[in-house]
Amino acid sequence: MRSAIAEYLNTYTPFELFGTSHWAGILLFLFLVIWLPWFAKNHLRLKSQQQVGAILGILVGINYPIWVLLEWMGGSFDITLHLPVHLCRLANLLLPLVMINRNFRVFEILYFWGLSGVFQGMITPDFVQDFPHFHYFRFFVGHNLMVVALIYAVVVYNMKPTLAGLKKAFIAMNAFLLLAIVTNILLDSNYFWIMGKPPTATLLDYLGPWPWYILSAEFVALAHFGFAYFIYIMIEKYSIKNAVIQ
Repeated sequence: MRSAIAEYLNTYTPFELFGTSHWAGILLFLFLVIWLPWFAKNHLRLKSQQQVGAILGILVGINYPIWVLLEWMGGSFDITLHLPVHLCRLANLLLPLVMINRNFRVFEILYFWGLSGVFQGMITPDFVQDFPHFHYFRFFVGHNLMVVALIYAVVVYNMKPTLAGLKKAFIAMNAFLLLAIVTNILLDSNYFWIMGKPPTATLLDYLGPWPWYILSAEFVALAHFGFAYFIYIMIEKYSIKNAVIQ
């Protein structure tokens, strides 16, 4: 079994940026992020709303552990590559607390973490395996479906991100940055892309050389957090307008 899993993980068609499968992932995300919260809010009863939210939380929450399990079973688990010391991996693990337990303290951090990188993730995904490889689904579940879940929490669970939450998310991100720095020093790894830029094209390529792109990324993250809050304001305005019309 180990050899079969190892062969599967290392055998793939290369992912083509803005190829058919890339556009399919983008369009499916745009459909789900608009339609699913609206449908659940307007056409599902409370119990069904909670069940859909729980399914979203579970799908995203098990995404990273399944990957680690496959790497372990295939004999390719590497402590310098596969720990949850990337922001999206930790966010995936924490999301069930929002979608099942409706933990607001976790939500107000994950909302800004999740939405801040969604457009970069859509435009410049950092994986190389094309559909239908596991890593293709892992990326879109861990990034795009997480955003769908967070928008679902806003619209259906009526969770409201705040400017105070934006501040908490920024502080939490920098605390995570310090954790990643310590981890990288101890393990000679490159978690959170602190020791070097990702192997694929990303926004970091335009933020200067190492280590200055780390400082530049702080300001970009703040701008992304601000844009995430703007998205919430637009959702609120639409909801109020729709309520008045009805």
